[in-house]
Amino acid sequence: MHTEQKKEITTPKKRNKAIFILPIILGAGLFFGIRSYIHTINFESTDNAQIETNTLPVVSRVSGYVDSIGTSDFGDIKEGQLLLKVDDHEYKLAVMQAEADLSSALADLSSAQFTLVNTTANSNVVKANSDVQKSRLDKAQADLQRDEALFKGEAITKKQIDDSRSNYETTRKQLVANNQQIILANSQSSTSNTLIEKAKAAVALRKVQLEQAQLKLSYTKIYSSINGKIGKRNLEQGQFIQAGQNLMTVVSNDIFWVVANFKETQVANLKVGQRVTIKIDGYSDKEITGKVESLSEATGARFSLLPPDNASGNFVKVTQRIPVKISIDNINDYQAILKAGMSVEVSIHLKDE
Repeated sequence: MHTEQKKEITTPKKRNKAIFILPIILGAGLFFGIRSYIHTINFESTDNAQIETNTLPVVSRVSGYVDSIGTSDFGDIKEGQLLLKVDDHEYKLAVMQAEADLSSALADLSSAQFTLVNTTANSNVVKANSDVQKSRLDKAQADLQRDEALFKGEAITKKQIDDSRSNYETTRKQLVANNQQIILANSQSSTSNTLIEKAKAAVALRKVQLEQAQLKLSYTKIYSSINGKIGKRNLEQGQFIQAGQNLMTVVSNDIFWVVANFKETQVANLKVGQRVTIKIDGYSDKEITGKVESLSEATGARFSLLPPDNASGNFVKVTQRIPVKISIDNINDYQAILKAGMSVEVSIHLKDE
């Protein structure tokens, strides 16, 4: 009997308490529901976003042993700073050999040019001799014609006419020999010109080989082209590296931006220039502003190693995400805390507040 009276007393109290709490819960739910609705129509938000910056992979263009390293892990880097040096002894020897080859080619060119000078001079002498022989032949022919007339008139002896004929034939044959020498001299001049062109080509080749050797020598020193920090280093002093090997990564600290991946159902009202509120997970007390800089023309899946193909017959519809690039206002104020890859939450203002 006592227990029944106690139940009758406590039941109305619980009902009164429930009646009091229920409106509070409903009110809170209504408040947050309205707040969520207002936020939805005024903002598009996502936490699938991160800080991005430029990264420079440092790649060796020559093979060799690492002679020295000019930076430490996660060390600060200035533009133009020496990052590492490859042992350059064999590359210096290659330059010396290329210089010697070039000197030899230049000497061959000088020799060919000197030969052409001699050949030209000899050709001029031969031509002059030919002219002299032609004059002698003309005189010998005239003497022969005169002596033949005199011999017919029995004014000279047979020996004299025979001497005139012999002198004419000898002079004629000497002229023929001189003409052959002219042909030979011209041929030698052509050969000399060919040798000169060949020597010039050899000089040009040796110059290119020297430039290549000097270029490879310059590749033994690797400099940074940006300001930043070493993000990852994959080598130690004395290590042998191959041409094309990725040695380290320099992360730029001059510029940062945000890439936010919005669902395709969220991008209908996104436009370039819209204001953005950015919250960094690692610094929840800092609220950064920015603006929409550009929207990707393709979904993130399009850039994957194996992009999905809806024509394969195995298509399952999945909401895709569109990368949106967001610039950061007053970037210099936040460079000390921004790190590439940090997670952030962004809210794009669809309407002016």
